[in-house]
Amino acid sequence: MYQRIFVPVDNSEASFLALTEACKLAKLNGGKVRIAHVANMNQPGWGNTDFVPNTDMQQIADEQSEILLQAKELAQSYGVESECKVIKNWVDKIPNVLAEDAKAWQADLIVMNTHGWTGLKRLLLGSVAEGLLRATTIPALMIRSASDDET
Repeated sequence: MYQRIFVPVDNSEASFLALTEACKLAKLNGGKVRIAHVANMNQPGWGNTDFVPNTDMQQIADEQSEILLQAKELAQSYGVESECKVIKNWVDKIPNVLAEDAKAWQADLIVMNTHGWTGLKRLLLGSVAEGLLRATTIPALMIRSASDDET
């Protein structure tokens, strides 16, 4: 059934909850997971985009390594084959970058967390999960953390 499961992660508990569900599915079906983390290489400013200074690049690399190490260890604890990928994003919208990578990897399923934000939080912070659903034709399973605030 689902042999190639694509899982975007960040440093949130919610994304690791989604990874846990993806690992359960992969183990059940003998599949594997691709754990993807998007590294934004730009910093939005007032009316323009500034690229990350070289001095901050090492900090970004360290953070990515830690997130992916934890994710890989979680997949290994379920006995699931996994691979990790850092996607460097310079100017594109994160949902589009994720959709393109999932398609290129030939994913059967995308498993991702959603915070379920509504109102002002959704307006200000946006929804990567919603954007990904709009950007892809790959089936997607959205996992919502019970601890996320609905406001």
